[in-house]
Amino acid sequence: MSAEIPERDGDEPSRSLEVERKYDVDAATPLPDWSALPGVTGVGDPEVRELDARYLDTDDAALARARVALRRRSGGPDEGWHVKVSASEGRHEWGWPLDAPTSRDVTVPDAVATAVAPWASGPFHPLARIRNTRTAYALCDAVGELVAEVVDDQVTALAERTGLRTTWREWEVELGPAAPSDVDGFFVAVDALVVSVGGRIAASDSKLARALGH
Repeated sequence: MSAEIPERDGDEPSRSLEVERKYDVDAATPLPDWSALPGVTGVGDPEVRELDARYLDTDDAALARARVALRRRSGGPDEGWHVKVSASEGRHEWGWPLDAPTSRDVTVPDAVATAVAPWASGPFHPLARIRNTRTAYALCDAVGELVAEVVDDQVTALAERTGLRTTWREWEVELGPAAPSDVDGFFVAVDALVVSVGGRIAASDSKLARALGH
């Protein structure tokens, strides 16, 4: 569920709260009829996004221990620098635009380093690179408002410090501004729908954790 605050200047991030659930699926698992979910009356056309995310951390993984993720991601409507902080209500995400969207530079900008300072101070070094071909679907209500977004992800990951390479497919369902008030009930319905086509609740709570073998 997103409650985004527009940026005020180059150092002030956008802010949102992600409320989502992830699912492990096989390569051949068919998409279910998402319009069967409570409050959903329309499913948007597929939107393909090519994403390339580079995650960083200190040598002793201070951010990971604090359940904080720091990444630079190109591609998609929200490309930029992101800090994600896990909490009981979801993931708090702060975002800053890329200084140069085509740059390979992974030097952490000062504003981003300041944001993660409560958990860790640099230097920050590469932790993982995750590339993802994402197909997104907007799930809308009767008046066209976004109930949730579903993404079908084909992921290729490299754990930079161990050399572990993995590939997998997963789905994410993230609540939108018009999500039902009964969030738990909505996700119970999502779980059942996903299981009905052969999917299952994800074993890892994030792509980064799975990339690192957790």
